[in-house]
Amino acid sequence: MTEPLLLTTVPVSTFCGDGFLSSASGFFFERDGRVFLVTSRHVLNDVPTGHRPNRVQIEYHNDPANLVQSTVLSVPLYRGDTALWAQGADRGGEVDVAVVELDRAALAPGAPLCSFTPDHLESALAEIEVGTSVLVVGFPLGFRDTLHHLPVARRAGIASAFGLRFQGQGYFLTDARTHRGISGAPVVMRRLNDTSGLPWALLGVHSARLDSGTRDEQLDESLGLNCAWYADILLTLTARPGA
Repeated sequence: MTEPLLLTTVPVSTFCGDGFLSSASGFFFERDGRVFLVTSRHVLNDVPTGHRPNRVQIEYHNDPANLVQSTVLSVPLYRGDTALWAQGADRGGEVDVAVVELDRAALAPGAPLCSFTPDHLESALAEIEVGTSVLVVGFPLGFRDTLHHLPVARRAGIASAFGLRFQGQGYFLTDARTHRGISGAPVVMRRLNDTSGLPWALLGVHSARLDSGTRDEQLDESLGLNCAWYADILLTLTARPGA
């Protein structure tokens, strides 16, 4: 077996019918016996670009003793005109995070799913300092260990005051080298002295690179900054209806 952190994250491919549209990243989140796929909302629906897949496909491990084997699961996003996924909003507007509940009966029996849970969300936000080292785990440009079906981890740092929503939006900034295909990746921080099977705090969901409107493309490098939406939105998106 490999590190459980690498098993939390899966490649996400979007389709309209049989037509492939895009690649992204996602991860498992479990709550009250239900398991969800988490990714960026713009992976599932992006009005400005007209991106509107009707299903996604994920690839996950099906044998805890053999990482070479994997299973592909097709997940519908609509039943008729009704969306089967949920997105959220806060006082700053829409949040670029979405979840879709997975049918446990459709998952391979005994599959070694490693999921984040509400226990992995960080409540002591003020204790996370600017510059704190974090990881962004995903599939940049679709890149992965194709033999063992595993993601890669990019090292990043917290680049804005954590706990203060950057410019009033529901995200914080990270300083990291990122690429297309890593949207929807978990942003995690190692928990010291945590002896659990998954000793990581889930801080956010990577969304997109940021740039300055005043940057001269000939003279200035890109900022290298990214927005990651606070992961506590998952408590809202995964709550049972009426709870």
